[in-house]
Amino acid sequence: MRSGKRILAVIPARGGSKGIPGKNIIPLAGKPLISYTTELLDQMPWIDHAAVSTDSEDIAAEATKAGNAQLIWRPENLSGDLIGDMPVLRHALTTFESNNDISCDVIVMLQPTSPLRSVEEVEGCVDLLLAGDWDSVWTVSETNLSYHPAKQVSIASSGELNFFVDDGQTIIARQQLQPAYHRNGVAYAFRANFVRASDSVFSPQRSTAFVTHGDHISIDTMDDVQEIETKMRHLRDSSARSPSC
Repeated sequence: MRSGKRILAVIPARGGSKGIPGKNIIPLAGKPLISYTTELLDQMPWIDHAAVSTDSEDIAAEATKAGNAQLIWRPENLSGDLIGDMPVLRHALTTFESNNDISCDVIVMLQPTSPLRSVEEVEGCVDLLLAGDWDSVWTVSETNLSYHPAKQVSIASSGELNFFVDDGQTIIARQQLQPAYHRNGVAYAFRANFVRASDSVFSPQRSTAFVTHGDHISIDTMDDVQEIETKMRHLRDSSARSPSC
């Protein structure tokens, strides 16, 4: 528990990825991708329970090797490309509670596609939820000003150029840009009652963000896999070169 609240971690891992077939169990630096998330659970004893929501026998086999998460078999109507996170979380929550005859207070969503997450980042996200009157907390990263929303444009089918945001054409210097942030997939924390009642991870005026630092990559392509493996090698090499005390 944390602050007296019973916490359930849900790892959503369907098998039908189109961009990278079998994405959630592809090898990453010698281990299946999902292992980085299931193994991290051992470093967070304040998480009372964990569940893996999947529709894949192969993912289920890898997800249970760590032995610290229960399987929640996802029905076909929750396995499509356009299914949002909240229906999947609600199914996992209600099924887990029914199977174990318990009631949870906080749901933490840990997507397997963010293997570089740290315990401290997950803790920060959850603690921010517990410290305030929030329904949901997302981890975010500050967006490089080169990719700021006010600098983004669209090209219509006619070839016409337009700004994505109305005031984009008024921006002439970087100093005019307010900080912008983007979801990085490290963690989401929700009140369980919000999960039971909502169809969206966003709660107007009752959602906030925990800003993480460092370069987080959420895996969508094989280029992302290669970039993360490169970062992991650099981290190992730096650790090996560091003098011991």
